[in-house]
Amino acid sequence: MSTSANNPLAIVSSAVQEHQNSPGGLLPLLHEIQAQLGYIPKDCVASIAAGMGLSRAEVHGVISFYHDFHDQPRGQTTIHLCRAEACQAMGARELEKHVKTRLGIDYGGTTADGRFSLEPVYCLGNCACSPSIRMGDDVFARVDAHRFDELLDNS
Repeated sequence: MSTSANNPLAIVSSAVQEHQNSPGGLLPLLHEIQAQLGYIPKDCVASIAAGMGLSRAEVHGVISFYHDFHDQPRGQTTIHLCRAEACQAMGARELEKHVKTRLGIDYGGTTADGRFSLEPVYCLGNCACSPSIRMGDDVFARVDAHRFDELLDNS
């Protein structure tokens, strides 16, 4: 028997009930769904819209506007690869090619085993130590292909 812990529709329904009468409740609602499921299922947009008195386009617009919302399941660890100018000047383009090849995915993708998702980022504030990546909550400096492979193998 399905419980709300593994039933996206039940989680969405509960979140809508909690936030439907709150002014500006859409963002807190979406954050709650994302926190519980790890993403906001596309097939739940209509019920979110109906419950919040909004159009599906409005809900979809908010989900697609904010880069922290995802409409597909994400990997256990997200790898952010810096694409800012300092990192580009220090080898990030070569690193990017290696990372995409090693993981077998492009930006926005998730590995087949569900372990990693890859996202671009446009500054990690680590410019003096370029190129940089963030794996989960940890930032790593002066990453080249060899260092990336070590980080991946040890994660």
